[in-house]
Amino acid sequence: MQWGKVVKSQAFRRGRKVIQMFIGEYQHNIDEKGRLAMPVKFRAKMAGGAVVTKGLDNCLSVYTVEEWEKLSEKLSALPLTNPASRAFARLMLAGATQVNIDKQGRITLPAYLREYGKIEKSAVVAGLYSRVEIWNESEWKKYKGSTENDASGIAERLEDLGI
Repeated sequence: MQWGKVVKSQAFRRGRKVIQMFIGEYQHNIDEKGRLAMPVKFRAKMAGGAVVTKGLDNCLSVYTVEEWEKLSEKLSALPLTNPASRAFARLMLAGATQVNIDKQGRITLPAYLREYGKIEKSAVVAGLYSRVEIWNESEWKKYKGSTENDASGIAERLEDLGI
């Protein structure tokens, strides 16, 4: 036992290693300048900056700089001769922008990313372990509803992955 060491609610122990992760679902509004407040629990991990890009299912994906470096290395290693590899790398890399959290805990989402994600006034910020997704609130509700309705079917399809 160590005295004086505080482990935040989003830190979990795996042996001696403390694992930091993004989890949870939060609703926030976008202001007229395209700024979105990040959940308080996410801010410390993003203090060194983050990268926002076009995500899958028309959401936006947010990565810490460290996670972005890991992902971009994998993307750069994809075969250039494969059309799907090129398309995915273009989606992720060309649509990306680096953001910083301001003193009020907000990031600014560029207009082209807000347009891609159909994010106008209200957004859902969802923590997904190593990344954060930002969704149009109504699109998130539809997606979440259909996923929850098919939870058993999804679990069966993932059986081979050991989940």
